Amino acid sequence: MMTYFDCWAEVAGALFSQALAGEPELSATLLKPLGAGSFGWTAMLAGDVEGRFSVLVDAAVLETPLVGEGMDQKAGWKELVRETFDAAAGELLARAAKKCKVASVEASVGAIAAESQGSHAFQLRSGDRTWTILVRDELRAMGREALPDARMKAAPATGAGDAPGVRSAPPSPGLTPGLELLLDVELEASLRFGAREMPLGEILDLGPGDVVELDRHVADPVDLIVGDKIVARGEVVLVNGNFGLRVTEVAAPRKRLESVRCLF
Repeated sequence: MMTYFDCWAEVAGALFSQALAGEPELSATLLKPLGAGSFGWTAMLAGDVEGRFSVLVDAAVLETPLVGEGMDQKAGWKELVRETFDAAAGELLARAAKKCKVASVEASVGAIAAESQGSHAFQLRSGDRTWTILVRDELRAMGREALPDARMKAAPATGAGDAPGVRSAPPSPGLTPGLELLLDVELEASLRFGAREMPLGEILDLGPGDVVELDRHVADPVDLIVGDKIVARGEVVLVNGNFGLRVTEVAAPRKRLESVRCLF
């Protein structure tokens, strides 16, 4: 089962590469203590998983302007780490149907001991420079019986078109204030098997029995479209005699939110 830590590691790797100069790579490494001056932040999460999730960064990373020349490097790292907290919450909803939100983010007090339970280490590499990032996961999953009554009542029921026992995952929370108010809004989703440009004359000449070849091989994944955005891809399956989609990849939470915004 996908955990918040798994989601954080995935989105952090992508966001660090996209947002930092030199497109550094993030990879798991052996646990080791950080030196003096290390800095970081702790997110307090609430929802289906709750607790503390801390990220501590090697102080040496401030010597390289990874967040941009002339920028306050520590402030830039704070915004970037905060974004990974929010994006991981959205990814957890999309991948594991678990709702959680970042209730607050505070500066970490004290170092993360390398031998402490729930600690993980990552190496950030850019060219010949490397830095260590430590993560401490102190989250716990909340059982359904432990959820507040209000949240239990708000859980969306299985729709008429859904397979029994399958609940459609709503758009990702945590990235936009007030988004929770839209989580029960129903959106039209469609599958796109492929496309092809055709002259108007050929379209007018179409008749029963004609075959139109698309630009996609039968083994290629199909697109799940919401609005005008691709939010996921997967393979076609049959569910109780109806077509369905087994999702194999999903767009980043911010990309999925764009598909929601374009409808309002």
